[in-house]
Amino acid sequence: MNKSLIIFLITLVAAIGFNMAWGLSNTMLETPEYELIKKSGSFEIRKYAPMVVARTQVSSDYSEATSRGFRRIANYIFGGNDASIEIAMTAPVITGSPVDANGNYEIAFVMPKAYDKAKLPKPNSSNVEIADRELDSVATISFGGWATGNRVKKFQKELDSWISQQGLKKIGNFMVAQYNSPWALPPFRHNEIMVRISR
Repeated sequence: MNKSLIIFLITLVAAIGFNMAWGLSNTMLETPEYELIKKSGSFEIRKYAPMVVARTQVSSDYSEATSRGFRRIANYIFGGNDASIEIAMTAPVITGSPVDANGNYEIAFVMPKAYDKAKLPKPNSSNVEIADRELDSVATISFGGWATGNRVKKFQKELDSWISQQGLKKIGNFMVAQYNSPWALPPFRHNEIMVRISR
């Protein structure tokens, strides 16, 4: 067998193993608590418990805003705070949707339940803020692969239609929730479009 082909196959197997490991590790990350109210295929209605988030605002296009916002908050949880402590990573990372963000995106990490707002260290960066967040009742649609702008638009349209069919009302803008590391391959990725609702 050609030496170059052998090296390629070894690299491919290693990459697949790495991403499978990321996928498995992400299933063990802490996620926000919620009560499942209704499930229909890839659609769900949930009622979330109150949470605390580390958030930042980025004015840019969707891809750049997501990347820049992720780096800002990752810096905070990896020790960029006044206590120089590391805070456990959670899932998902929640961003505004490119459909209705108008170029101004919020990117937020949900903080571990062990912390309330008063217990969290202060960010070193003035671009990062700690805030209480109450999503309450939310409608979601789940999908795999990359959460690109075009795919977000497609699944947001499906969720919007389903919400109308259920006789529900939207509150505020849509959000994109991404549950995996940036290096996870598409087959191992899990994403959601979310929006607050009322009956």
